[in-house]
Amino acid sequence: MGRARDKVPPPMTIDQSVHRPAQSSILLVDDEPGIQSFVSRALSVAGYAIDCAQNGADAVQMARTGEYRLIILDLVMPGLDGREVLVQLLRAHPDQSVLVLSCLDDVTTKVACLDLGAHDYLTKPFSLGELLARVRARLRGDTRHDVLRVGELSLDATRLEADTGTGPVALTRLEFLLLRELMEHAGWPVPKDQLLASIWGYDFDPGSNVVDVCVRRLRSKLGFDLIRTVRGAGYQLASS
Repeated sequence: MGRARDKVPPPMTIDQSVHRPAQSSILLVDDEPGIQSFVSRALSVAGYAIDCAQNGADAVQMARTGEYRLIILDLVMPGLDGREVLVQLLRAHPDQSVLVLSCLDDVTTKVACLDLGAHDYLTKPFSLGELLARVRARLRGDTRHDVLRVGELSLDATRLEADTGTGPVALTRLEFLLLRELMEHAGWPVPKDQLLASIWGYDFDPGSNVVDVCVRRLRSKLGFDLIRTVRGAGYQLASS
């Protein structure tokens, strides 16, 4: 079966005034030279240390001998399939953070990868801004357990409280997890199936309205303008 050609996104100017992260080691696994060159340059400019692998076998070997805070993984590659690479990576290092970056955009593949243990999934063609935002979210490390801020909204992981500027509001665990997911993808809609997989652990859409109910509860607690419904795309944090 022929492979769909990946489109390289147009160049984007990176704001040099943005706070640069400490050097974080990232392994980029992609057999497309254009994508590999474009993404590795962008991540380097953003302050990350980058290693690259062009096939799954090399990626597995490099991941075993190196310590990477994040692995960005393509799925359609010659030789070892990306999903098998994901399995081997997480078998060797169960806590390894993996972001899948693939031209495969069907929900079944996305959910399967999340179910295998991938932390995020982004489809090609992609926005460089969104990729960098997702990388930052994955590399926040222990800050996930402290206070996360987006604009005037803050989320305290220790107390399970959110504050839009009018005082702290107690959240349930599921409300906290849903709001954190939206904050970590601030500026971008998060599909309902992704929320179901990452928060409720569903590997398919059972027709449940648990996401909608949780969103309604967050809106009633924190303001009805906080979370936008993006038709056909999911839910998006409005205060970003």
